[in-house]
Amino acid sequence: MLVDPFGREVTYVRISVTDRCDFRCVYCMAEHMTFLPKRELLTLEELLRLSDAFIDLGVRKIRLTGGEPLVRRNIIWLIEQLGERVKDGRLEELTITTNGSQLAQMAERIAAAGVRRINVSLDTLDPEKFRRITRWGDFAKVMSGIEAAKRAGLAIKINMVALKGVNDDEFDRMIAWCGAEGFDLCLIEVMPMGEIEGDRTDQYLPLSLVRRRLEERWTLTDIPYRTGGPARYVRVEETGGRLGFITPLSHNFCESCNRVRVTCTGTMYMCLGQEDRAELREALRASEGDELVKQAILEGISRKPKGHDFVIDRRRNRPAVRRHMSVTGG
Repeated sequence: MLVDPFGREVTYVRISVTDRCDFRCVYCMAEHMTFLPKRELLTLEELLRLSDAFIDLGVRKIRLTGGEPLVRRNIIWLIEQLGERVKDGRLEELTITTNGSQLAQMAERIAAAGVRRINVSLDTLDPEKFRRITRWGDFAKVMSGIEAAKRAGLAIKINMVALKGVNDDEFDRMIAWCGAEGFDLCLIEVMPMGEIEGDRTDQYLPLSLVRRRLEERWTLTDIPYRTGGPARYVRVEETGGRLGFITPLSHNFCESCNRVRVTCTGTMYMCLGQEDRAELREALRASEGDELVKQAILEGISRKPKGHDFVIDRRRNRPAVRRHMSVTGG
């Protein structure tokens, strides 16, 4: 079993399959990004081997992320292979975080592979605002993808980054829409990762303030529901839906952290908000067996820190972590 120095059992790994994305969301990326050469990425077969090593060490949940994971060529093969681990009981759950752009053509195969839940990043229901936030995104295509995922029987959670002065007038509308569609909704504070053209001090909106505003219209009841991630959930009594809050800045959630992240190059970050890492690619490629990579994973877990150091303020107008979220994986 993977147990960190603070007694927390690590049962959840988020694996980025690519740093590339077909959007350029203003809080996540610069508009003109330089992506990794494809030769530096782990192959899909290596990503599967790495996943199996984590499963052997006690990981019960894997989430595929990016960038945008569904733009990785032949990604459905990896999804189907990991789905077999779910079907035979070696893995409890396989989930995916996506921007929704590829769902229209892939949702049925994703569901057939054994995926039961997906997270879709959607920060607005206004097509023009959607274009401004994503720079390159096609709102109609994303909405068609969400509909396809719903038809395929996938449970859907909408991830909405709270952006001051951008989408903070849409929270009520998003809650109502998600309630009507049967989707969970999770609000997320903007995270200070990577250089962007804008100033994150202008984007940051504390969710403690958002919740107080929402309670003027909605009845929010705390519930013990958990999905394995950092969100704290309430039930919206008027819709019956669930609303989550991810608060890396206003309410640190590190005390219950059960996860690590692995990049598409095989770098394991034991904490999203720290730079310490364990390099797994060399160990993975050093032999056909998995003992070396398992040793590297265990050594990295032994250095997992107690918590992150995220902060946003105008005196430190630079990211807390230099790498972009798309590199680490969402």
